[in-house]
Amino acid sequence: MHARSRSAIVVGANGAIGSAIAISLAEAGCDVGLIDRVAAERTATAVAGLGRRVFDQPTDIASTAAAAATINAHVDSLGGLDILVNAAGINSFGPAADLAEIEWDRVLSVNLKAVFFCCQAAISHLRRRGGGRIISIGSVLGKNGGNARPWINPHEQVGAGNVAYGASKAGIHIMTSYLARELASSKITVNAVAPGPIATAMTSGFPDSLKALIPVGRMGEASEVAAAVRFLASDEAGFITGEVLDVNGGIWSD
Repeated sequence: MHARSRSAIVVGANGAIGSAIAISLAEAGCDVGLIDRVAAERTATAVAGLGRRVFDQPTDIASTAAAAATINAHVDSLGGLDILVNAAGINSFGPAADLAEIEWDRVLSVNLKAVFFCCQAAISHLRRRGGGRIISIGSVLGKNGGNARPWINPHEQVGAGNVAYGASKAGIHIMTSYLARELASSKITVNAVAPGPIATAMTSGFPDSLKALIPVGRMGEASEVAAAVRFLASDEAGFITGEVLDVNGGIWSD
């Protein structure tokens, strides 16, 4: 990936996608900091087993002060920061008519607000390094208006991501564009990966009727999202910024 060892922080390292990303970056030669609400012990063991340094500090990033503090602690431990990956996220299901304000706030707080403040906390460290990468996990649901087809089958909406989730991920996409322009002169590229349906615990209730609509005939794997992140983190992607890379099996294209 690079002549010298790089340092990466993965937020959401306990999730299937976050864990796969952390391990993939370690395989590419990165030391890795792991952030999640609880210790990411399994991921930390895998990273250490690859001979890379690892720092694992549980933090609730929904608190902006805590997000900044833990980013700083990870940078101190790793000796610098080259790559920030925002993979933390929570899902939300059901029809818009039933969506409570407290649920809206919960989803936007974790999926969008916390991601921005992690980015903000990382900027000075990346500039100090002479540049770097910010990569966030968006979603096809931030583009396509939702996978469900309630005009055909109202029950599909019960098991599919709702408007709060979609709005939070659309926010990730536009935030990526803004930060990419603002940070380009600092040699910091900012991109997002927008997965389609990925086979994880979070999508265990994904309706079979919607799985059947995926053109490649299957749900994606966390490792496939990780591969996209690893590419965007590499030197080969140095001329790519402001991009939202679809990894969705053809369920949506733009």
